[in-house]
Amino acid sequence: MEAKGEGENVTSKKALKKQQKEAEKAAKKAQYKKQDSKENEQSVADEKDISEGCYGTLPLIQSQERIERKIYPLQELTPTLADQKVWVRARLQTSRSKGKQCFFVLRQQKWTVQALVVNKESIIDVEGYVRTVSKKVWIVSSASPRLPLLVEDASRPEGTDDALATVSQETRLDNRVIDLRTTANQAIFRLEAGVCKLFRQFLDGKGFGKAFLAQSPQLYKQMCISADFEKVYTVGGVFRAEDSNTHRHLTEFVGVDMEMCFNYHYHEVLDVLDQLFVAIFKGLRDRYCEEIETVNRQYPAEPFKFLEPSLRLEYKEGIAMLREAGIEMADDEDLSTPNEKLLGRLVKAKYDTDFYILDKFPLAVRPFYTMPDPSDNKWSNSYDFFMRGEEIMSGAQRIHDAVFLAERAKVHGIDVKTIEGYIDAFKYGAPPHAGGGIGLERVTMLYLGLHNIRKTSLFPRDPKRLTP
Repeated sequence: MEAKGEGENVTSKKALKKQQKEAEKAAKKAQYKKQDSKENEQSVADEKDISEGCYGTLPLIQSQERIERKIYPLQELTPTLADQKVWVRARLQTSRSKGKQCFFVLRQQKWTVQALVVNKESIIDVEGYVRTVSKKVWIVSSASPRLPLLVEDASRPEGTDDALATVSQETRLDNRVIDLRTTANQAIFRLEAGVCKLFRQFLDGKGFGKAFLAQSPQLYKQMCISADFEKVYTVGGVFRAEDSNTHRHLTEFVGVDMEMCFNYHYHEVLDVLDQLFVAIFKGLRDRYCEEIETVNRQYPAEPFKFLEPSLRLEYKEGIAMLREAGIEMADDEDLSTPNEKLLGRLVKAKYDTDFYILDKFPLAVRPFYTMPDPSDNKWSNSYDFFMRGEEIMSGAQRIHDAVFLAERAKVHGIDVKTIEGYIDAFKYGAPPHAGGGIGLERVTMLYLGLHNIRKTSLFPRDPKRLTP
C-alpha cells in the first residue's frame, strides 16, 4: 500500500511539471501571436495603397455625362500602338496570380488580349500601355460571381481530354447568352451574317422582293447585346394585339429595328439613329426620284423636308410650343394623336422640317425597362422620331442592370416571375445600350405624304382583314 502510494505521488509530480511547461509554452505562444498581430496591424496601417483611385466599380451608367474618350477595339492593339496609352472595354475572361502580380485575359467578341480580381464575364474599362501591364481598371457591369458555365469550358474543341470540363448542348442552349460569347460562335454568326448579306445583294439585283414572319425582336436584340454582338439590327414581321383600326396601324408590319451598346451616354446611339434617317431620306431623294414623281401624280404631296443634322427638341420644349398654341397639358402628360399632329405643324412652321426628334420623355409614360434620367427621375433617357407630325420610331436607353430592372417592373405592377427570362439576360454582365424600332410601312407612307398605311403594305392585316 505504501509503495503504491509513493508511486502515485511521483507520477503526480511529473504530471504537474509537464502541465507547467505546457502552460508556459502556451503563454509564450500567445505573447508572440499578440506581438505579431500588433506588428501586422501597424504594418497595414503604415502601408499605403499605391493603386488607390485606379480601380473600383463605376456607378450605374445612366448617361450622367458624355465623356469624349476613344475606346480601342482589341483587334486594333497592334505593334503600331507600342508605348501608347489606350482605353479598352472588354469582358474579363480569366485571371491568375503570380507572386505579387495578377494577370487577366480580356475578351471582346472573337479577340483576346492579356493584361495585368474581378468576377469573370464582368465588363471592365482598362487604361494602360499596349506594351505593359494595365494602369487602371474600372468595373462597368459586374457579372454574378457564380456563372452557369465558363466561356473557356464552352470554347474547348470537341474530343478534348475528359479530365477537362466540357459543356453539354443542353447547358449551352439553356444559357445561350453566355454560350454565344465564345470566339467560335462569334465567328459562326458573323459568317452567317455574311451569307445573309450576299443572299440579299444577289436577289435584290435580280428584282426579288422580301417576305418575313417573326415575333417582335425587342428581347432578342437585347440578348444579342448581352452576348457581345455590340451592334445588331433586324428586319422582320412584327405582330401586335392592339387597336389597329386607324390610318397608321397594322396588326402585322415589317419592323426595322436596331440596338447597340454605347460607352457613356445614350446620345451616342441617338447620333447614329439621326445619321441613319438622314441617309435614308437622302437616298430616297437621290435614287428614287422617278418613283416619287410617279406616286405624286396620283397622290399629290409636298416634298419631304429634313435638316442635317436633324432637329432635336426636349419633350418639355414641345409641350411649351403646344401651350403657346393654346393647348393645356401637364408636363408629364403623354402626347395624344391630335396634339402630336399639331406639334408637327408648329415645328414645320418654325423650323421648316418634316422630321424631328423629341428627347427626354416623361418616365411615367414609358415602359418599365426605360432608363430614368440620372438628374431627375420625372424624365427618362428616351426619345421618339416624327415624320410629318406622326411618330415613326420610339426608343430609349434600356436598363441593363438586372436588380434595377426588377425594381422598375414592380413599380409598374408587373409580376417579376412572368418576365424572369427577360431579366435573367442581364444577370451576367450587360453593357449599357439603347435602340429603337421603326415601322417600314409607316415610314414609307409618311415620306410620300400618303394618308393610309394600307397603301404601303403589300398584304395588309388589321382586325377586319385576313385575306388575301
